[in-house]
Amino acid sequence: MSQRGVVDMIGDKLVIKDYHRKAAAMIYRELENILKAAVKPVAVTVAGESGSGKSETAAVLAGLCEKAGYKTLLLQQDDYFVYPPKTNHQKRLEDISWVGPQEVRLSLIEENIETIKKGGEKAVTKPLVNYGQDSISEETLELEGVKAIVVEGTYTTTLKNIDFKVFIDRNYRQTKKSRLERSRDPATDFLEKVLAIEHKVISGHKGLADLIIPPPENETDTGN
Repeated sequence: MSQRGVVDMIGDKLVIKDYHRKAAAMIYRELENILKAAVKPVAVTVAGESGSGKSETAAVLAGLCEKAGYKTLLLQQDDYFVYPPKTNHQKRLEDISWVGPQEVRLSLIEENIETIKKGGEKAVTKPLVNYGQDSISEETLELEGVKAIVVEGTYTTTLKNIDFKVFIDRNYRQTKKSRLERSRDPATDFLEKVLAIEHKVISGHKGLADLIIPPPENETDTGN
């Protein structure tokens, strides 16, 4: 049984910068009173487009919660994809209409969050993606003493039973450099088509957020 809280998916790489630290600090300031007053675990989502800094910001935020004495679990949407990364990419190549929320088992994320918040269970079992092996296994997380749940991913703003929702307001054109640095996907014309489809969906979620994180001051939208 795993006791880990703040973790990365197997084979994933995070490039944490000052922007992510500042964003996480901004979120924590808003969360602090909620955490102090809460009886049950507090669930916060960190959403935005690919490369916007969701994973990095969520990891730093979870660390801040832990540092303040709140045991925190970090749930990453990418662990909940229906298919592992390479297989999912092939499904997209076969039919680009596969791109969207249907790629993710959002209902399972909600089930896991409900289990954690309700209490009474000693552990919760969740999927775990291994990028290198292109596989999805499982891990079991201990729930004793959990006070916060940080959930990050493109579509997490749509989740229910969330106490605080954060949206990082950077689109896929602004974040191209960040995506290349993280180097999870090859930069191709097809990927840009995928990101354009995601943009149409995800940009509509901004209005659901309790807090919107602006892009870095020196970052501009290079699109037409």
